[in-house]
Amino acid sequence: MSLKLGVPSKGRLMDKCFDWFGARGVTLGRAGSDREYAGRVDGVDGVELVLLSAGEIPRELAAGRIHLGVTGMDMVREKLAFWDQRVAEVEPLGFGHADLVIAVPDFWVDVTTLDDLDEVATAFRARHGHRLRIATKYHRLIRDFLRGAEVSDYQLVDSQGATEGTVKNLTAEAIADITSSGATLTANHLRVLDDGLVLASQAALFKTRAEVWDSETRATWGALKEVLSIG
Repeated sequence: MSLKLGVPSKGRLMDKCFDWFGARGVTLGRAGSDREYAGRVDGVDGVELVLLSAGEIPRELAAGRIHLGVTGMDMVREKLAFWDQRVAEVEPLGFGHADLVIAVPDFWVDVTTLDDLDEVATAFRARHGHRLRIATKYHRLIRDFLRGAEVSDYQLVDSQGATEGTVKNLTAEAIADITSSGATLTANHLRVLDDGLVLASQAALFKTRAEVWDSETRATWGALKEVLSIG
C-alpha cells in the first residue's frame, strides 16, 4: 500500500510546495500534462502524489483517503470540526502566510476593539431591527472566535467572492477575511480591529489520524520524515 500525499493542484501554493519538498531531497511533479491530477514522487519509495484543491485536502485527510496533506492552517480549522482529533499538524512550511482578521469601515472611528464591536452590534440591532452583518467564508472560525470574545447580536453573511467589497456594496457592515499585506483592506477603506486577529495562518503538512496506517505506510512515513528532516 502506497503512502498517499495530497498537495494543492495549482497556483502559487503548488509551486511553493514543490519547492519546499525539492529543497529537502524529494522531487514532486505532475505525471503528465498540467491537466492531469496524478503526480510523481522521486527521492522516497512508496509515496504516491495526489493533486487536490487546497479546500479538499482537509476532508480527504479526515476521511483517511490520503495519509498526508499540505494545506493552509485556516482550511483545516474551518473545514473540520474538532480538527485536532481528526488530523495532526506535523510541520509548518513557512509559506502561504495569511492572517484571518475582523475588519470594520474606517469611518467607525470609535470602534477599535471587539468590545466596541459588541456595543455597536447591540445598538445596530436596536436601531435597524436586524443584526449587524459580517461577511465571511470562514463561518466556523469566526463564530467560535466571536463567541469566545462574548460578541453577540451579529449574523454571518456568506461571501465566496470579493469579501472586501461587501461593505461598499451594502451587503454587510463588517468583514472577516484572510489578508496578507492588508493592501486590499486599505483600498476598500477597511481597518482591522486592534484585537481582531483570529488566526495567523500558513501552509503546513498534516497527517491523518484515521485508522488507515499499516506497517508499510508507517515505514514509508518514517523514511520520508528522515529525508525531510522533520518530526
